[in-house]
Amino acid sequence: MLDLFSNLALGFQVAASPVNLGLCLVGALVGTLVGVLPGIGTIATVAMLLPITFGLPPVGALIMLAGIYYGAQYGGSTTSILVNIPGEAGSVVTALDGFQMAKQGRAGPALAIAAIGSFFAGCAATVLIAVLGAPLTKLALAFGPAEYFSLMVLGLIFAVVLAKGSVLKAIAMILFGLLLSMVGSDIETGASRMTFGIPELADGLGFATVAMGVFGFAEIIRNLDTGAESDRQLVQNKITGLMPTKKDLMDSAPAIGRGTILGSILGILPGGGAVIASFAAYTLEKKISRDPKRFGRGAIEGVAAPESANNAAAQTSFIPLLTLGIPPNAVMALMVGAMTIHGIVPGPQVMQKQPDLVWGMIASMWIGNLMLLIINLPLVGMWVRLLRVPYRLLFPAIVVFCSIGIYSVNNAPMDVVLAGIFGLIGYWLVKHDFEPAPLLLGMVLGPLMEENLRRALLISRGDATVFVTRPLSATLLAIAAALLILAVLPTLRRKRDEVFVESEG
Repeated sequence: MLDLFSNLALGFQVAASPVNLGLCLVGALVGTLVGVLPGIGTIATVAMLLPITFGLPPVGALIMLAGIYYGAQYGGSTTSILVNIPGEAGSVVTALDGFQMAKQGRAGPALAIAAIGSFFAGCAATVLIAVLGAPLTKLALAFGPAEYFSLMVLGLIFAVVLAKGSVLKAIAMILFGLLLSMVGSDIETGASRMTFGIPELADGLGFATVAMGVFGFAEIIRNLDTGAESDRQLVQNKITGLMPTKKDLMDSAPAIGRGTILGSILGILPGGGAVIASFAAYTLEKKISRDPKRFGRGAIEGVAAPESANNAAAQTSFIPLLTLGIPPNAVMALMVGAMTIHGIVPGPQVMQKQPDLVWGMIASMWIGNLMLLIINLPLVGMWVRLLRVPYRLLFPAIVVFCSIGIYSVNNAPMDVVLAGIFGLIGYWLVKHDFEPAPLLLGMVLGPLMEENLRRALLISRGDATVFVTRPLSATLLAIAAALLILAVLPTLRRKRDEVFVESEG
């Protein structure tokens, strides 16, 4: 315990230097902006800013990049709530209830609760990194390819349970997402697949391209459809208090706590991190709620839980990176690149040889979360004013921002065209009661699932029973199966009742 306090004291001493404080603030601001502007994404931003870190001290460079990562989790909720466009993959779930709250004139409380939940989760996760780093990495060490695959199957089942409508439609969306993730080159052989001879598809479909299409452009088309202007009037006339009421805080507090715990655990395990955490937290709240029907119609717990979970997961994902040198997601892989640039070999040796770097970074996370709360809460009013912008100005601006964001990732005009195509697909899906969120989760986890499936089968020499003979993998698959049965049962029971009524008639 004394070691912990002395290490934290060293960390705050390093993080509180004027240069590191400045870089932490820059990271938090850039991260928030990246989250707010749809289409850019954390991965693209961190990749673009890597060359800038050449001239920075190693600790400062990592503090700034970390600030961008968890800052984007804050900012991603803003466009999810205001215009139903997730700035970040982890904010997809926030849009379900956040946007409904905005339509009810409660955008202010939704944004404020998102900021408060993210701050609490960030602080709690930082304490967890400091206290539980060593024991929790032992759990991650127990995960082989079979366990990773089973964990991702569980993540996809969460998306089925999460779905508001038909379970079959949710499964169809997940399978469609997995199919889209396979477009491009085979991960083992490099052979082209499902590209239809189009050179631009050789590297696969970008997440930003599909997300901006099925959410951003599709939402604009839907709003231009007949009857959307009445929604607009509702938003224009009913904006009341900007800050959450005492009831909002009371309703949100347990959800924030549960989301923080769930996100902290799932962030450590590779395979989606913040994305799975936000889906899982939302599903948990919906399952334990006395009135699950409120979810998807503006339940504040539907904003509080996923926002807390994705921020906690974003921060605890640093545990395997700092202690094992294993990046649990794409952004952490870029962090490994940044460490390598500065001659730092990530892994257990870092904590012993460069404690100032590790503990300085951990302490900077707490400072960064405080900065983000101070930055975000006063800006709630400014973000809400976006709702008063006329559609004739707002929609073209969203299209331009989305297009610039998509184009900037690969400098490819084809990506903008593909986003437009997915906009039409997304509009069709929404009109036919298909939810796009499971599609995106399937697309994010697809490549990781395929890689771990192949690796597990190679290690076991083609023995598919490896997924049920390994205890941890079998447990995860059993939980997934139980959740799927729970999701399907009400549908089966309803059909059975209908058949019984018809036979009686």
